[in-house]
Amino acid sequence: MLYERWRQIASERRDQLALRDAASGRRWTFGELFAAADGAPVSDPARLHSAKVPRRCAGLPSKLAFPQGHSSDFILALLAAWREGAVVCPLEPGQPPPQVPEPPGSCIHLKSTSATTGAARMAAFTTEQLTADAENIVATMGLRADWPNLAVISMAHSYGFSNLVLPLVLHGIPLILAPSPLPEALRRAAEGESALTLPAVPAMWRAWQEADAIPAKVRLAISAGAPLSVELETKVFQSCGLKLHNFYGSTECGGIAYDGSETPRTDPACAGSPLRNVSLGVSAAGCLVVKSHAVGETYWPEPQPTLGLGQFQTSDLAELNDGLVFLRGRSSDQINVAGRKVLPFTIEQVLVQHPSVTACLVFGVPDHDAGRTDLPVACVVAATQVKAEDLRQFLLARLPAWQVPRDWWFVPSLSANHVGKVSRAEWRRRYSKKRQAV
Repeated sequence: MLYERWRQIASERRDQLALRDAASGRRWTFGELFAAADGAPVSDPARLHSAKVPRRCAGLPSKLAFPQGHSSDFILALLAAWREGAVVCPLEPGQPPPQVPEPPGSCIHLKSTSATTGAARMAAFTTEQLTADAENIVATMGLRADWPNLAVISMAHSYGFSNLVLPLVLHGIPLILAPSPLPEALRRAAEGESALTLPAVPAMWRAWQEADAIPAKVRLAISAGAPLSVELETKVFQSCGLKLHNFYGSTECGGIAYDGSETPRTDPACAGSPLRNVSLGVSAAGCLVVKSHAVGETYWPEPQPTLGLGQFQTSDLAELNDGLVFLRGRSSDQINVAGRKVLPFTIEQVLVQHPSVTACLVFGVPDHDAGRTDLPVACVVAATQVKAEDLRQFLLARLPAWQVPRDWWFVPSLSANHVGKVSRAEWRRRYSKKRQAV
């Protein structure tokens, strides 16, 4: 079904631009891209109307395919896999193929979870679920064929696959491949375009804003993969009049919420409104529950009750008010201080208001005093020299004393992973290692 849909798109848009590689300057029309993936000469338009029958659909043995990297080869490998009926599992550059059995039933796609809150695992998807996610995103965000997607984020990650790859091959939204997210590379990739859509992560938006490198041709700006600060959103809006649209999703279910407003948010916890055809609720434990046709089939190879039957129970604590989603942190991140629970977000949103604090991350580690259970730790990036005692007093004036961190760790920066997420679990591990070495 996916290859048939691609064949239809390629036929309808045969002579229109589909893909441009900014590094090499090479361009493909939809007809040329179809021919390159199908192995037929582009001069044979009849080939566009006679796609091969995928082996999986025909009941024949399938295989696993691993599109990899950030080039046209990724797209060609994906289309070839669809044509042959292979199960697709996208990989980051240099990532070794996972050793997993073929997924069950009609599942044709595997996604690796980000593993920011635990061990990595795969989520399996059917054709219908991938198609639904792409349709929800295109309809909600208003992606347009005359506003090509500028690709700087990973196409293998769920965000890039759903916002860049699927809109290209299932909806005919052209794609421009930038060789890197560096400011100068971004500027060169945008040259010659009259209008662009640019999905990115907050770390990229911050770097581009500071370098004054956001292309003037960007008409739709999307930020996902990590929390978008109101401060950054406002700076971009004030400097170039561009609204950063906050997008919240998950590997297991695709897009969840999107901020479609035209002015900056005032509440950093606001993730926007549910995507079209996505229904949201909150569990008894306060966690967000997602229902839609885009929700994955199962975790693989070890199914879990939190995913399946069109429903995904996240670990994100949330509130639903007036049609908007407000995220309050992850249930797994709660810090237990002598039986009282506090979310890191509660402390972080106050601490970052200190004029010397540019970024911070709060987490709990096992306390040497068993009666306290967790030791709250603040990992801080400071713009100017500031003492831990000054920050402690700042928080004491605004929070209950038991919520104030007991230890402070000043670092040059809070490095993010390849998809722009700052992993609380990783920084907790680094702190624990540093603590043990003392």
